[in-house]
Amino acid sequence: MLAGTPIGDVEDASPRLRRLLTEADVIAAEDTRRLTGLLQRLGVMSRAKVVSYFEGNEATRTPGLIDAVREGATVVLITDAGMPSVSDPGYRLVSAAVEAGVPLTAAPGPSAVLTALAVSGLPVDRFCFEGFLPRKKGERSRRLAELVDEKRTMVFFEAPHRLAAFLTDAAAALGEDRPAAVCRELTKTYEEVRRDGLAALARWAADGVRGEITIVISGAAHQAADPADLVSDVEGLVAEGQKLKAAVNEVAARARVPRNALYQAVLDSRREE
Repeated sequence: MLAGTPIGDVEDASPRLRRLLTEADVIAAEDTRRLTGLLQRLGVMSRAKVVSYFEGNEATRTPGLIDAVREGATVVLITDAGMPSVSDPGYRLVSAAVEAGVPLTAAPGPSAVLTALAVSGLPVDRFCFEGFLPRKKGERSRRLAELVDEKRTMVFFEAPHRLAAFLTDAAAALGEDRPAAVCRELTKTYEEVRRDGLAALARWAADGVRGEITIVISGAAHQAADPADLVSDVEGLVAEGQKLKAAVNEVAARARVPRNALYQAVLDSRREE
């Protein structure tokens, strides 16, 4: 069982999470000390065996957890905040559970990715999660360069002491005025959301920023196609038997260009020929 935990405000803990922590036979926690603090804040008493489960011991700890599930134990995996396996331990255990054919489910909970996306003010209809980019400047810049034409809204995690460098590199790769939002300490007392162009955000972050950071960056602006470049597509559909109007409508919808402009481009092309 993967269980989402609060990313800040403990009141975001679901009744299901409270029940699972009470009833679990084994709780695998990214940080056992943080689990103790969470149980205290929730006022929950747990009889579970508690084991650590973090990046350094995932490989060795996973088989034992799978065996426990096979033997009928209720095993709950939690991380320090948010949903396990999303830039946190969990993926290895999920893969092993799937391979072993043991029961696997999740108790949904708070997510910094979705919370930041929702409050960013940027398009949310399509997005991608990029997580933490490489720490080294060269590798980070190359990864950002690969995202220049990404049209979906992008969500990143970054450490506060690397935020200014990340934003500076992002501005260089994606454009200084590319809209973005830096979400800091989400759901906590000092929550802050800064919305601006990447270069302006980099200047703000240069003085130093504290707390948990999630960055949301707008996707690349859609570049409208030139109707003249689409004439051959229309004529191809006409050659296959479609009527001109239907062919124009299909290509215009696909390329997101005005139908009238495309229709006129086809007529102009035919006149020239």
